[in-house]
Amino acid sequence: MGLFSFVKNAGAKLFGKKADAEKAELTDDQKADQLIAAINEHNLPIDSLYVAVEGDVATIAGDVADAEIREKAILVIGNVEGIAEVDDQLRLEVEAPEARFHTVVSGDTLGKISKNYYGDAMKYMVIFEANKPMLKDPDKIYIGQVLRIPELA
Repeated sequence: MGLFSFVKNAGAKLFGKKADAEKAELTDDQKADQLIAAINEHNLPIDSLYVAVEGDVATIAGDVADAEIREKAILVIGNVEGIAEVDDQLRLEVEAPEARFHTVVSGDTLGKISKNYYGDAMKYMVIFEANKPMLKDPDKIYIGQVLRIPELA
């Protein structure tokens, strides 16, 4: 549990853009509803899921079976444009060591990130698999995206 920082102006454009001056901006409750829908779209099983948004901070709570689901849920929410921090209030059924996280910078590839963390660029698929379903293609990452870097088994 804790506060995770993200790049506010990078990520999925879940909340949309204002089409014109008359279109109202989404309320924090509407943003929270969209974040819940995103969690559900990624088939992340969280019992008693609760999401609240206040400005650029999202809070997520509920019960999860393991650290992988917890970390993926945090990334789904944090990698949304307009969210700068995620307050993790998720409860784990089984405690486990946390994965590391990496914020993508210019020039990064999954191979380069893999080489940095594992000493082997060819282990990039470990990172890709750890970040599915948020990543759909190992060649498509973006600056500011936060990735989960699990320990090697």
